[in-house]
Amino acid sequence: MISVSFTPFPELTTERLLLRAITSDDSSQVFRLRSEDATLKYIERAPLSSIEEANTLVNRMIQDRAMNDGITWALVLKNAPNTMIGSIGFWRLIKEHYRAEIGYMLLPEYWRNGYMKEALKAVIDYGFKEMKLHSIEANVNPKNEASITLLKSQGFIKEAHFKENYYFNGQFLDSYIYSLIKPRAFD
Repeated sequence: MISVSFTPFPELTTERLLLRAITSDDSSQVFRLRSEDATLKYIERAPLSSIEEANTLVNRMIQDRAMNDGITWALVLKNAPNTMIGSIGFWRLIKEHYRAEIGYMLLPEYWRNGYMKEALKAVIDYGFKEMKLHSIEANVNPKNEASITLLKSQGFIKEAHFKENYYFNGQFLDSYIYSLIKPRAFD
């Protein structure tokens, strides 16, 4: 079983991004991410309806990190470190199987600029090198072509297509599971 510690918080950098800890100061941006129709189009979750709900979500992320049960980074541009443009993290750790599920979101005005590709690569590297993960999975709505393309660009392959395995908003929905096994380069 892997043993992880997110203290001190592992800040990551890419060419254009800083991946830093999410704090209560980010609640308004978390609210934007989790309440806009465009960002939630393929994420089967009810939109946040208040800043208080965003505060609760941020506090849960902070608590998960403190308990070493998950880690979420705020994506910020290096030249604007106080403005969160998205998030990425391992929100579900399966420690006994050396596996984690990754999730990510980006505000629409930053789409199609390669930011999430940069962030995903950095987080994958951290997961394999520092957390000693064996595999990383992503649960994707089959209609989310942009996310599927992003995952494939990093070497993820489709492991499963679950038919009507998820109930949301009065309907049963399908899910794809993509995964990436630790490349030998990380051994």
